[in-house]
Amino acid sequence: MDGTRQAMAATGGEAAADSGPLYLRIRDALAGAIAAGRLPKGALLLEGPVATVFSSTRTPVRQAFALLEAAGAIRRFEGRGFLVGQGRGGPRRVALTPDMLGLGEEAQGLRKAPAWEAIYEALEREMVHLSVFGRHRINEVELARARGVGRQVARDALTRLEALGIVEKDERMRWTLVPLDETRMRDLHDIRLALEPLALAQAAPRIPADVLEETIRRHEAALAGYPDLSVEAMDGLETDLHIVLPGYGPNRELSIALRRARFMLNVSKHVIGVSHRMPAREPFIAEHLTVLRALAAGDVADAAEALREHIAVSLSKVIRRVGELRESHRPETPAYASPAGRGGA
Repeated sequence: MDGTRQAMAATGGEAAADSGPLYLRIRDALAGAIAAGRLPKGALLLEGPVATVFSSTRTPVRQAFALLEAAGAIRRFEGRGFLVGQGRGGPRRVALTPDMLGLGEEAQGLRKAPAWEAIYEALEREMVHLSVFGRHRINEVELARARGVGRQVARDALTRLEALGIVEKDERMRWTLVPLDETRMRDLHDIRLALEPLALAQAAPRIPADVLEETIRRHEAALAGYPDLSVEAMDGLETDLHIVLPGYGPNRELSIALRRARFMLNVSKHVIGVSHRMPAREPFIAEHLTVLRALAAGDVADAAEALREHIAVSLSKVIRRVGELRESHRPETPAYASPAGRGGA
């Protein structure tokens, strides 16, 4: 999952809409079309055309495909994309339409992507890089002008950043970028170390077996393919273990308490492969698999302890990467930001 996906997750479910995560709504629409026969057996499904129908990015479509594949509703084949159903038939090229997927006028909210998504990922990266160099004030009007969007779109994007603890409002209700210094990194790390293993242990009985199996499969494929992985793929693996699986837990207050601490996940994403090269040795996939395999074996206590150990060793890596970023990658201050002069790194 990309930064947009994390922002959605941080605002209480992975999408802001009350009807649930977008990838689950896409999955349900596709599953319903398959069950009703509107999508025939052997029909070819590609990320791009499906994303176009839903006016979404490809990330939630990719997640929906993974769940449908795990459920046996679609399958891989030698070509690109997925085929509906099992067996040897296909591919059948079918022109997707909203009506085919059961998306009438009443479902416009499902297909319409929030406008802030278009600017969010690049903005998050810019903010994370800038936060290394201290507290800054963020001018909402200038941000909207710089991104060529309306003020409400800029405000919505900042609200998502606020949910992750990247920005906050000061005593005069002005947007400020929170500095990323070592003290803050250690404080956030302590919260994750204490609460995230507990969240995973509570979630473990509720995690669907097919979801866990698909998560393990993705990690195994990533481990075999490393380092030939995109930053987005690496971020998706982090989101799988640290956000999606604990999110099955019953304790909503625990999830809320973890939101800001999970900002630490965004730091490495915006450094590795962007400001710094991908590490020669994979940084975390094998550790994730230890946790996932313990969950699959029903060893919840072992899974929670393995997660705690994984989080414990991650702090020094992040501190080192941020230090290297501060020394080698001073970004140009954007027109919408200005040093605030207090609480700097």
